[in-house]
Amino acid sequence: MDNSAQYLISTVSKRSGVKSDLVRAWERRYQAVNPSRTQGGHRVYTDLDIARLKLLNQATNDGHSISQIAQLSLEDLKSLLKKESDLMVQVIEKSVPLNGSKLHIAEDYIQKCYAAVLAFDAHALESHFENAIVELGTEIFIEKLLNPLLTLIGDRWKSGELRPVHEHMASSIVRSLTYILRNNNPCSPNASRMIVCTPINQLHELGALLAGIIAELKGWKVTYLGANLPAEEIAAAVKFTNATAVTLSISFKTDDHVIAKEIRRLRKLIGTDVALIVGGREASHYEAVLDEVGVLKIKNYEHFRKILQDLHDQNSKSFSAQKLAS
Repeated sequence: MDNSAQYLISTVSKRSGVKSDLVRAWERRYQAVNPSRTQGGHRVYTDLDIARLKLLNQATNDGHSISQIAQLSLEDLKSLLKKESDLMVQVIEKSVPLNGSKLHIAEDYIQKCYAAVLAFDAHALESHFENAIVELGTEIFIEKLLNPLLTLIGDRWKSGELRPVHEHMASSIVRSLTYILRNNNPCSPNASRMIVCTPINQLHELGALLAGIIAELKGWKVTYLGANLPAEEIAAAVKFTNATAVTLSISFKTDDHVIAKEIRRLRKLIGTDVALIVGGREASHYEAVLDEVGVLKIKNYEHFRKILQDLHDQNSKSFSAQKLAS
């Protein structure tokens, strides 16, 4: 194996299956790899680095914490993965009874995380989050821990028990962990494409961010735009990416008619061939306009996953039909 530094991070990402931002995060936080730099300051990696990243990627996908395995040698990583393979049958057999205990674990973490928020202890909150992701897996973490916790924080903020700064701290830490939560496996070349964001005047983006992560885990190629986007810009992103769906998150209700106008405008701009999906804590406040323009309304995470699967199946059939016609 050639151990001379020769690959830029874009090549390393393609060959290892680890996204560039995650490679940098693993390098910065855990020294998983130690690239050299060109005179221009660009990181350059070796074949050995790529091999390490491939094994680390596989191990983290199997549930291992990157902080615990980042310093293992190549041989130790291979040995670890072999043990995982040998124990796969046992893990499958144990997976069913673990469901109930995972729910209990999630509830326990909610209490610990809320206590950390109340104490304004960012370090403890981040540590609880990282441990919970490893123990629960991404989807259970989002659905059974993070979503209830953020709802609890929002309710306690409204009641005056927490200050806005508590919510901002928690939100900031969730954003910092996005690289762990996101699907690290390369998308299929035929993956369905989606735009995810919040409409204009909706400044809280965590709901949209988590929806994008769920969609990635379901195999979609997601372009995440963030918060506060006007209909024209969302439609432009749909055109640039050839997206077949747009997902919007609405977290707050307002007394004006801006959201209703924006949703009508967006539907007109993207047409009826692009699915428009809307969810969030206050989406029901706009139910009349959502029904009017034919929006797919998210009831819960399980329902959102079903919507994604149904749309993916429709897109696959359409792609196959077009291929046959050509």
